Amino acid sequence: MVEVCNAKNLMPKDGQGTASAYVIVDFDGQRRRTKTISRDLNPQWDEKIEFLVHDVASMATEVLELNVYNDNKKTGKRSTFLGKVKVAGSTFPKCGSEALVYYPLEKRSVFSQIKGEIGIKICYEDEEPPPAPAAEEQKVEVAETPPAATEEKPPEDKKPEEEAKGEEKPVEGGEKKEEKPPEDQKKEDAAAAAAAAPATPSTDAAAAAPVAPPPHPVEMTAVAQSPKPKQSEENLQLARKASNLDSDVVSLSNHHRGNTAFDLVDRMPFLYVRVLKAKREIKDSDDSTAYYAKLVIGTYSINTKAQGTTKDWDQVFAFDKEGLNSTSLEVSVFDRKKKVLEDGKEEVTESCLGTVSFDLPEVPKRVPPDSPLAPQWYTLEGSPENTPATDVMLAVWLGTQADEAFQEAWQSDSGGLIPETRAKVYLSPKLWYLRLTVIQTQDLQLGSGAEPRVKNPELFVKAQLGPQLFKTNRTTVGSSSNSSNPTWNEDLVFVAAEPFEPFLVITVEDASNGQTVGHAKVQVGSIDKRTDDRSTLGSRWFNLFGDENRPYAGRIHVGVCLEGGYHVLDEAAHVTSDVRPTAKQLSKPPIGLLEVGIRGATNLLPVKTKDGTRGTTDSYVVAKYGPKWVRTRTILDRFNPRWNEQYTWDVYDPCTVLTIGVFDNGRYRVDEGDNRPNRDVRLGKLRVRLSTLDTNRVYMGSYSLIVLLPGGAKKMGEIEIAVRFSCSSWISLIQAYSTPMLPRMHYLRPLGPMQQDMLRHNAMKIVTARLARSEPALGQEVVQFMLDSDTHTWSMRRSKSNWFRIVGCLSKAATLARWLDSIRTWVHPPTTVLVHVLLMAIVLCPHLILPTICLYAFLIVALRYRYRMRVPVTMDPRLSQVDSVGPDELDEEFDGFPSSRSPDQIRIRYDRLRALAGRAQTLLGDVAAQGERLEALCNWRDPRATGIFVVVCLLASLVFYVVPFKAFLLGWGFFYMRHPRFRGDMPSLPINFFRRLPPLSDQIL
Repeated sequence: MVEVCNAKNLMPKDGQGTASAYVIVDFDGQRRRTKTISRDLNPQWDEKIEFLVHDVASMATEVLELNVYNDNKKTGKRSTFLGKVKVAGSTFPKCGSEALVYYPLEKRSVFSQIKGEIGIKICYEDEEPPPAPAAEEQKVEVAETPPAATEEKPPEDKKPEEEAKGEEKPVEGGEKKEEKPPEDQKKEDAAAAAAAAPATPSTDAAAAAPVAPPPHPVEMTAVAQSPKPKQSEENLQLARKASNLDSDVVSLSNHHRGNTAFDLVDRMPFLYVRVLKAKREIKDSDDSTAYYAKLVIGTYSINTKAQGTTKDWDQVFAFDKEGLNSTSLEVSVFDRKKKVLEDGKEEVTESCLGTVSFDLPEVPKRVPPDSPLAPQWYTLEGSPENTPATDVMLAVWLGTQADEAFQEAWQSDSGGLIPETRAKVYLSPKLWYLRLTVIQTQDLQLGSGAEPRVKNPELFVKAQLGPQLFKTNRTTVGSSSNSSNPTWNEDLVFVAAEPFEPFLVITVEDASNGQTVGHAKVQVGSIDKRTDDRSTLGSRWFNLFGDENRPYAGRIHVGVCLEGGYHVLDEAAHVTSDVRPTAKQLSKPPIGLLEVGIRGATNLLPVKTKDGTRGTTDSYVVAKYGPKWVRTRTILDRFNPRWNEQYTWDVYDPCTVLTIGVFDNGRYRVDEGDNRPNRDVRLGKLRVRLSTLDTNRVYMGSYSLIVLLPGGAKKMGEIEIAVRFSCSSWISLIQAYSTPMLPRMHYLRPLGPMQQDMLRHNAMKIVTARLARSEPALGQEVVQFMLDSDTHTWSMRRSKSNWFRIVGCLSKAATLARWLDSIRTWVHPPTTVLVHVLLMAIVLCPHLILPTICLYAFLIVALRYRYRMRVPVTMDPRLSQVDSVGPDELDEEFDGFPSSRSPDQIRIRYDRLRALAGRAQTLLGDVAAQGERLEALCNWRDPRATGIFVVVCLLASLVFYVVPFKAFLLGWGFFYMRHPRFRGDMPSLPINFFRRLPPLSDQIL
């Protein structure tokens, strides 16, 4: 459903400064047209158009296109183009969550003169298909209707806008039919789609009846509509359920990878055993008998769940073939009987019903996309005498981790079916900015009966959403009419996560006596959502509730909305991985695909002990990009684990960062004595910036895992990954570099730096808390380590790193200054002579300056292409200054806030910080003194110095009037580069004069 609302600032195209605009909407082969608004550059249509979705599963891949035209029908000319808009089907919201979104009109070609924007609302709604028999009868009735004959026109008189209106359309035999109105067209589309569904089994008699010959074929589809393949009702229902999922959730299935889902990793051979059920010739009538199967292969021995005779096991077991130490597999079936003795105790007896063996060299292989191997019945051998034969249904095959049964199977390398060791995909909660505008209050009931009322109380408003609490500034309530109703007009911005907190609590408090005047509750679920600043922020009045004695304490006027035009930052600014706005309608289609293959790790160090005798590591990997988090399975007790898992992400911006972390799993419990899970230990982290990767190229390599500990940096091992950034459209990729980094609202109504940092930390806390509540939980320490939630805390190491980064950037300027000094001091005379010649060429031919600079930059940068980094740089220990800090500085970095160290140690750190701040203070004072000297040159603070400057300016104006500028520039260049024998050792006259100007340093206390 598309509602074409209005357009703004259209380009005048009728020659009289106006335009008569109409819109043609195309979707899924269907075309609709709005009415024409005459002579209006800001037309208002407010028309709702419905389209029938033939294939719900492919709706996300469709594109809705709107073309705006100027109607020149009165003048007899062809309609002129005013702009177009394309909206991806993946951004369509459900009905009920649609919002008015303004899209800028795009050009059709490079030479098009287009401006303005169009506001539309888009949503989709699921409807049950009509019954098949009724649909067939409706189709027959429609098909028997003869087409209406209309006047025929020459082909050259056909215009695009007339096709859009559906006036004439050629059919077989030279006849033409008139296109039905949109209401009739919708009925025809629904009938055609319903007729394509097969008849239900209840209509067998109708299906057996002879079918009448079809009538004369009449095309009942919309303009440019192509026939769709038939789809059963069951498949339509499944596709509709799949379309209800969000685009991020649908992408988790990796449906776009096809058969190349594991092309970045190695295929790991696994032995799969699927045990389905067992049967006996004589069934036990006793319900207390349970059966289970036991699988034995080398040192592995695993039992299925115990079930009765009427239930199936249906369990799959996956054994890592490289870890097997036997060439045969034995599957045995046991029965377990419980018998109640005379003393009330239960006696459990187990007996083996038989065994079936398999030789591993003879086990068949299966590689997807082959169909699953069908299970077969096998008769157990070695059954006890005088017992009926027992058969077991199972299937055994050799496969890889690409097998669809691998994810739900019992896995030998990850501890079986432990939930904390399984591979999982997590999604960050959808975050919104909630803006609360506190306007004013009225009729406040200040003070109670027992307490005296303050003459001029100071009031402020406090708002709380979950753990977030913000306050307005204080305002004084006076006796006049204007001041008796205090006004704030302040914005309080919160971070809200779906599902939302139930209430936003607004409280008015009296700061004079610390008493609460009243409070009001706003249901977060009922708050309106807006996508940009064009939508007005609706304001409402809420009654304030006091205590039992004051049920009415006044009322408060506030404006509240959920901002969908912002991107809620939940990561550090320098490692952000997603910049899309919250509102789904504003999201653009992806420009590429990121594929990451987590292959394995080598030489991991032990981080804990097993059985108190030897060290071990149970490692897993977490990768985060955008709202999608992936977690590999945990490989138990291996220092060289091999995961070989591959994941994909949709890329919406190339200037984003992929974060990968390796951890030791301490949350799964083997012993039952400890009910509290341990914390996961971090083993290292690396980041990959997508803009540094070549498109459609595989980067495969090993990277060091370095973790910072209180004792210093330590290498925990190496991780081997493969990364590929695929992009099908170079135009979209290059265009992304010209667009703003953040959504539009960040620039129209920007948030302050302090406010943005506070909201970022609140968003990090919300994401951490939500993921910690998942099952299995993604630990708080894992999420904080991946999000770099401690970047705002003080660290001597980071301060040194940032200082040397600044020095590294300024070193280029220092190198240029040293080169100029070597020229002017004639260190290398031939070079100085060449610079003299270059100076003469520049002065005599100034029009060659910019072309020469650009050509020189092109040659230098192009020649440096062969020296580029061919391997993506992840983490640099040298740049991080991990080796240049002492133990106490590292301990200070790991110290919490507030500090938990002793007072003497804190005093030592404070003195060190004071010394460092003193040097920074001196540097800032020197920089400020130079600027103050320039100001003193013009404000006559030193009358003699300023007088000299004025006289010099007057003489310079006369000299520059007489002497040509080229001659002056050439003479100054020769004077600057004069030989050292013509240069003194003392500073020059301008430097001496500048240093004698008075700064304001002498006025500081």
